[in-house]
Amino acid sequence: MNRRRHFSEDQAIEARLAARLGAGLTERAEQLPHDIGERLRAAREQALARAAEVRRRSPEPAAARDAAAVGVTAQGAVLLGGLGAPAWWQRAASLLPLAVLVLGLLLIQRQGELEQIHAAAEVDAQLLADDLPPDAYSDPGFAEFMRERAP
Repeated sequence: MNRRRHFSEDQAIEARLAARLGAGLTERAEQLPHDIGERLRAAREQALARAAEVRRRSPEPAAARDAAAVGVTAQGAVLLGGLGAPAWWQRAASLLPLAVLVLGLLLIQRQGELEQIHAAAEVDAQLLADDLPPDAYSDPGFAEFMRERAP
């Protein structure tokens, strides 16, 4: 119910605006010289004839025709602003978040690999620095012992 009332208020505002515009145009049309008025009348008749011809030929439904008349298309507000189709740099910029995400994931993976390399190097350095018998290196529990002992 509220939506219906709101819609009728919008229609009332549009009707008042149309009436004021029509009255202003009619008033100014009466002030024009006769020959200019006749040329404008002929041009208006031609425009209406062309519009009627286009509507007869058009296979589009009436709703789509009316939407196109006010400038609404599939691209919406971009065309209403007069900007037209997005430029190549706008399309490339829309891919920027995806590129940043992929780059971030690659950097995280690389950081994990570097941490593993540093941990292995630390264990190797401890092994080489200690005085151990050669049999200790072949012991299966020795690697676990070194991991627990590492700071």
